[in-house]
This record gives sequence, structure tokens and C-alpha cells, in this order.
Amino acid sequence: MVAPSPNFDDRDGFIWFDGELIPWRDARVHVLTHALHYASSVFEGQRAYNGQIFKLTEHSERLRKSAALLGFELPWSVDEINAACVEVLKANNFTDAYMRPVAWRGSESMGVAPGKTQPHLAIAAWEWGKYYEPRDSANGIRLDIAPWRRPAPYTAPTESKAAGLYMICTLSKQHAESRGYNDALMFDWRGRVAEATGANVFFVRDGELHTPTPDCFLDGITRRTIKDLAGRRGITVNERAIWPEELESFEQMFLTGTAVEVTPVQSAGPYTFEVGDMTRQLAKDYDDLVNGRIPNA
Repeated sequence: MVAPSPNFDDRDGFIWFDGELIPWRDARVHVLTHALHYASSVFEGQRAYNGQIFKLTEHSERLRKSAALLGFELPWSVDEINAACVEVLKANNFTDAYMRPVAWRGSESMGVAPGKTQPHLAIAAWEWGKYYEPRDSANGIRLDIAPWRRPAPYTAPTESKAAGLYMICTLSKQHAESRGYNDALMFDWRGRVAEATGANVFFVRDGELHTPTPDCFLDGITRRTIKDLAGRRGITVNERAIWPEELESFEQMFLTGTAVEVTPVQSAGPYTFEVGDMTRQLAKDYDDLVNGRIPNA
């Protein structure tokens, strides 16, 4: 089997684009697309396991909600987006894959105001294993403390999975990797613990879970799934404000997200954690769930 090109614009396969499957290399937009200049774009990250896209409807619902929060309505229903995602998976002969639906405003008008721009939607899929190196995923990743903070909800549509909100994530992860870390832990505008650059965070102390209140960042679909799985095991989940000085009191830390799944953390800045039994158990529970070995949460 020939490995795919590392360049995402030069691959075999098909991408669903505004209602039809087209060859991968033909999925292009104009340089004066509104989204490129003014960040009027939203997206989803989702995974398929054994031919089934995990929590597909929740992802499609969130995509439409994100677009609405940015002021544009997608003409495709949740059911139509679901069907398109399944079509992409089958057209590319994938059973296990990462999927990226992305919606944006087009090039019909140029200027800060969107004018008569039309909404567009594309869906791509590719094979993607562990987000971090497998060894790091098992032994725990190392996080830097990000130089950028999550914005207040009155400064940006923080409930949307909007492309523009990821600019500070890119800067923070790039900064962390340049310093030898895997990723970065971000605080919010108040100085509270928020999330990593593309994943939610959980902590373990005295047999209970603690996670920041998602009032200025996404309440992730994987995050909610882990809360449900913890509930099945009778584990108390404390969703609350967490300040950085509290980090030294936690025994374990892990990240959750579609891309990272459940990834243990061995350190965040000066704070260190063990990869303990609760983290390993919830990681196993999540793997069993997405692969159909236990009923859906």
C-alpha cells in the first residue's frame, strides 16, 4: 500500500464539497474567500471506529450551532450532514479514520461585513492514529504553560468551534513544541485553568475527578462522554473553577478530545502527575465504548 502524501492538498480519495463527492485534489476555494480574511469558518473533528462515526449526530448539531453563532445558517440539515459524513467514509474505503467537516463563508463579497457571501460545507476523512507519539500517549505527555489565554465569552463566540478561536491555540502549541513540550495548558482571561490547545482537561484527587467549568471554552463531546463513563463507575465529577496554585494538589491529570481521545499527562509546567489507575481505567472505558465493546454512554 502506497502511503498518502504528507501534503493535505495532494492526496488520492474524495471530499464531499457542497453536496457532491469530488476528487480530493479538486477541493479548492478562492483566495478572496471571506473565511480566509475574516475567520468566518467553523469545523468539527470526529472519528470513525470500525466503520461507525462516534457520536456523529452530536458533531453535526454542534457544527450547525457554531455556524449560527457566527451569523450564518447552513442549508444542510443534521441528517443531511450525517449522511454526507457516512458517504465520505465509504467513498474513501475507511473503517477507522479522523473526519473534518468544515463550513465557511465564500467569496461573493469582500469586507468585514459578510454581505452576500454564501455558506459552503466540505467533509474530508483520513487515517490518523495517535495525536501524540504512541510512547508519550502511554507514559504521559508534557505540557508547557501557554503564553496566551482563553478569551472572555463577551469578547468572542466561545461556545462555537470557530476557526478564529484556534489562532491562540496554534501560537501556544508552536511555542510549547519549540521548548520541547508536547502541548500547552491554557488559562482563561481570569487566570483560571481552562484547557489544552485542542483538548479538555481532567484532574484526579482522592478518588474524585475535577474539571474546569466550560464557560469560555468548548464543553467537548469527549469531555461529556468521560463524565458519563465516570458516573457509571460511581466516580464523583466536580466541575468548578480551578486556579493554577491548586495544580500541585492533584495526583493525576489527563486530556480528553476526539483527536487526543484520553491522554495522560505527566507534567504541566512545574507540576507533576502520575499516570494512575483512574486515568488508565477511564482511557480503557473510552476505548471500549468507541469500539462497541460496551453500550454507548
